[in-house]
This record gives sequence, structure tokens and C-alpha cells, in this order.
Amino acid sequence: MDAQGRGRAENIDPADQWVLNPDTGDYELRLSPSAEQSTVPAPRGSSPRRGGRGRSAPGREGPAREGERDERREVPGQRRRRVKEPEPGSGGRRKQKPRKGKGKTKGKKIMVWTGGTLAFLLVAGCTGGYLYYQHLNDNITSIDDDGAGTGGFSKDRAINILVMGTDKRSGDGNKGYGDEGSVGHADTTILLHVSKDRTNATALSIPRDMIVDIPTCPTKQEDGSTKDIQSSQKARFNESLGQYDRTPSCTMRTVKAITGITPDHFMVADFNAVKTLSSAVGGVEVCLAKDIDDPKSHLKLPKGKHTIAGEDALAFVRTRHSVGNGGDLSRIELQQQFLSSLMRKLKSSDTLTSPQKMIKLAEAGTEALTVDSKIADIMKLKDLGMELGKLDMKNLSFTTVPVIDNPAEKVPITVVPDPTKAEQLFAMMRADESLTEVKKKQKKEKAAVAARLKGPKADASDVRVDIYNGSGKTGAAQTTLTWLQNDEGVLKSSQLGNAPSVSKKTTLEYAPGQADQARRLADLMGLSGSAMKPGKSEKNAQGLPAMKLTIGGDFKGAGVPIDAASKAPKDIKKVEADKVMCAE
Repeated sequence: MDAQGRGRAENIDPADQWVLNPDTGDYELRLSPSAEQSTVPAPRGSSPRRGGRGRSAPGREGPAREGERDERREVPGQRRRRVKEPEPGSGGRRKQKPRKGKGKTKGKKIMVWTGGTLAFLLVAGCTGGYLYYQHLNDNITSIDDDGAGTGGFSKDRAINILVMGTDKRSGDGNKGYGDEGSVGHADTTILLHVSKDRTNATALSIPRDMIVDIPTCPTKQEDGSTKDIQSSQKARFNESLGQYDRTPSCTMRTVKAITGITPDHFMVADFNAVKTLSSAVGGVEVCLAKDIDDPKSHLKLPKGKHTIAGEDALAFVRTRHSVGNGGDLSRIELQQQFLSSLMRKLKSSDTLTSPQKMIKLAEAGTEALTVDSKIADIMKLKDLGMELGKLDMKNLSFTTVPVIDNPAEKVPITVVPDPTKAEQLFAMMRADESLTEVKKKQKKEKAAVAARLKGPKADASDVRVDIYNGSGKTGAAQTTLTWLQNDEGVLKSSQLGNAPSVSKKTTLEYAPGQADQARRLADLMGLSGSAMKPGKSEKNAQGLPAMKLTIGGDFKGAGVPIDAASKAPKDIKKVEADKVMCAE
């Protein structure tokens, strides 16, 4: 190769050699015919990652002989095309029939390929060449989940991913932010629940200063042995990571103890992730309802819309003293706005159709993330991304665990889960229900059953009901009675002790003339139509007709909807990912 040709090859942007294949939705590496070496970054290989694997490139067992051209080098995934000789008189060019719907198909495939990423799920595209595949794999850092997860996501059920942002200050680019001695706590934590049918998702933020019980955490050690890391009662949630050498698997166990949901996988990112990912997409648009000048996070922005990246993006998600009440809950709202905007930018056409941006995202995402070992492979991450890509942005809602001030503190500093609203929200997620209106593919109940909830409702003061405890849980009937009378005004109610047998489901039996009373009680208790049993009524101690409510094993607490899917907690705050909101 002459000097001129060598100069051109050295100045080629690697991103320019990745070309979108509209038939597959993949980016493929197309090397210049004159290039003697691939411009794909070389695999690291020198220091294998924990839980990772080292590979050598195929077909490179020994150096080529001098003067011999290496004809074996071919990027997997690219097809060889036969070139048909032009027919005489055709002008040297063979006409091609236009392909119908090419643009639509191309866009759809790319959206499925990349569209479902949340926060740091930025691993799609750019896997056409083996060398680059190996390079991205070597970027990934992994840690064992210690059996705290489900064993891996599945296409035939809901997906739950625990995304954690750590405040660890060590490492390149992470120093200079507050306490440099931090071991890396769970500073920002989001449990992403994607429904089984992929029509909706809920991203649940867990406050770092929420007081919880952290369970004992069996954790694999460097030598292969397992150590039980001590439990902590009434500790801050963020101590579930880092403190006492706790790993992300301990945060997974803590989240399960709080919500009743077992995460499939975890992903952890440090300060660098926000900087590199926001820069990779060309900046993230945010909106402020007022000026912000926070000397602690170094964020200074006037009110209005801004496109931020790098250090400014990190300052935005870290600031709290100049927004809301200056606490962590206000910062969570900023983070949710930032992630919503990042999602919109990721799904925009100028990102999805840009090889340069896709390669930058692949590099930034794999370098910034630590994942559990079950998905520590770029192809597994791709499969997960494709599942999440089926989600429509308009049905993704960000929300936060409902909390109240810690009653144990005279001057509230920390918070605790709201005993009623939090469990109601968790139950909705466990029931695979959405916080947004979603058209369901199938009805959960037949029309006749669902119709039991439709119609006029009696006043609470007119509802007459006898309550029996069939749950097997001590005091369930009495606590329900107390709540109905004191909080909901159902004064014509009484509890008659244990039911003849234990029941898994709560039921409400009523006569046709009591349908309006039944609908009111069902609304108060969050009962589904299937829990309502039309039939005969009983007579209470005064000889008056009364409905019969039997509390079942699905009872979670007085005031917590029996069928949590029927209604969301009152006054719950949420951010819908497809809408732009201005932080106050």
C-alpha cells in the first residue's frame, strides 16, 4: 500500500464501516477492499473479566507468510453476492425492481432491535463481526447473582430488571464527586417490570433513604466459597449494596423482600455511565420550570429546555438542593425525567439509523455496565433488548415507592414505605397490571362476570355486611371491620369470627336486591367481578338481610385492594415516558 492509500485507511472512522442491512435490521462490518487491517477495536484479552470468558479470533493461528494475502478473513454474517453479467444492450446496468415497504420494514426491524432499552440497556446493534463481538464481550464486567434471581428472563413471562446506579467514586472519571471513600452504595435503584404480553411497563424507583430490613445474603467469594453476609434491621435501603461487602445480589434479595417480586437480572452503572451514554446519543433534552444553581452538584441552568450531556448530565441527575424540597425524593423525579428523555432519544430515528451513534452506544453501554453473569454476553443482552423492544413508550410509566416520614424520628430524615399504598402498588406489579391504560389482547373475565361491577352503587352508610375470616390469618376479619367502619363509613357491618373453612380467595355473596351495595363494597375493597357471588343473602343478628364477606388468603391488609389490579393507589405520582415534563 502506498503512503496515500495508507493515510486514507488510517483516517477511516470505524463507524463508517458499519452498514445497515435492511433485510436483517443488523449493522454489518464492510471493510474497505484496500484495508489490510480491520479498524474494529482489538479485544482486550490481557485481563479476563470476572465471570467473563476469553476467546481468540478464528483463522489467526499463525502469521501469514510474507507477501501472501490473507484470503481467509471474512466477517461472519455477511453474504457473498453473485454479480450477474449485464445483458448486451442493457447499458451496463441491470435494472432492479423496487422493493415495496422497504422503509417501513427497515424501521420496524431496527425499532424491535434497539427500541426497548431502559436507562443502560444499550447493547443492541454492532455485532456483525466476530472481532467486534469479542471486543464488546470483553468490555462487559459481570458478578454472580448468588442465586438471588429467577435464573434468567423468559419470553413467555413478565421480565423484571433491577437497574442500580452506584455512588462509587473510585475508577477513571469517577473521582471528585463528594465522598471519594464510598464503597459504592445503591444510590439510584429502579425495578423495571415489563408485562408478560409486552404491552406495558412500570419503572419503580426505590428511595435510597427508605428504611427496610436487609436479609442475610449468601455471597460467593473470590476463592469460590460462599459467605453469609449479615442481615441489618431498620437500615437505609442503599446499604443493601456495598456495606459489609454486599454485592448486587443482596440488593436483589432486599427488593424481593420489599416488593414480593424476584428480579430476573441486575445491571449496575457508575457515574461514568451517565456521562458516556448521554454523550453517545448527542445529548438529552430536559426541561426546568425554574432556574437551578446548585454548588454541590455544580449544576447551573436557567429555566426552560436544555440539551445536556457529559458532566452536565451527571450534575442534573445528582442535584437535589435546588429542586422540590431539596431531598432525595425530588432528585428521583429529576432522574425519572432524564431517563424518560433518554428513552425518547434512543428510540428517535436519528439515533437508530446512525451507525456512529449505535457504535458509541454499544461501547459506552458495555464499558459502563456491570451485569449478572447470566447475561454477561452481548448476544444474551441483545435477546433481552429485543424483548424489551416490543414495548410501546406510551405505556412505560415511572413511579416511586409510596412513602411516609419515618415515625421513629422526631425530625424526619428518612422515610418508610406507606403501609397501604406501597403494598397496593407492589400487588399491581405482581399482578402484571399497568399504571397506564392499555388495550388488553384478552379479557381476564367474561363479559357477564365483569358486568357485575357495572351499575349504580349504594352509599357506604347503606351497605350491610357480615364479615368472616377464611384467610387463616389471625385478626383479618376484625381489622377489615375496623377499617370499613372508621375509614370508609360502612357502619352497618359486623364480624362473625372464622369461616367454616380456609379459602384462597375473598368472596362476597349477595342477593339480587343488594347488587348496588355489593358494587360499593367491591369498589372499596378492590374486589374483581369474579369475587362477587350473586345468590342469597343471610340475616344478621338484628334479623335484617346482610351480605356475606369471606376474607380469603389473598388478604394483604385492611385497606389494601384484594384484587390490586382493580385500582391504583390514590395520589400516586408517575412520569409517563412519552411525555415531556418540566422539573420544579
